[in-house]
Amino acid sequence: MTNPVLRKTIFLRASRAEVWDYLTNPEKLAKWFHAPKQTLAEGKKLEMYGTTSGDLLIWGDVKVARAPEYLEHTFTVKPMGDAVSLVKWTLSDVPGGTQLSLEHSGLPAAAEAFDLVLSLDKGWDGHFMQMREAIHEPVPA
Repeated sequence: MTNPVLRKTIFLRASRAEVWDYLTNPEKLAKWFHAPKQTLAEGKKLEMYGTTSGDLLIWGDVKVARAPEYLEHTFTVKPMGDAVSLVKWTLSDVPGGTQLSLEHSGLPAAAEAFDLVLSLDKGWDGHFMQMREAIHEPVPA
């Protein structure tokens, strides 16, 4: 049995530097994901808080942060118990913008954990939609 790996790719009408800002800047992260109290940087703790509740929702460590091309961090949520997964973000230039790819690995393989995998899969889809809306929001004239 192999462990499930979530892979997602979206295209954004923004430069890699702009997308990187949405992956690492607390103010920008709060627009599409959860709000950390500090910028995501290599060697720092990853702690994401609910934008309305203020509760700690996600935690881990930022392993690699090579702006504006690659971010890697561990990822744990309460339903995972002591399990630690790994999230890798890759930003690539494409004509007109950026291709953003996510790989979320190290997820539990047990049948009992499949609902968690489904929840994370659905969650990433929703967060990617929110990121797209935040980055592509019209600028007032």
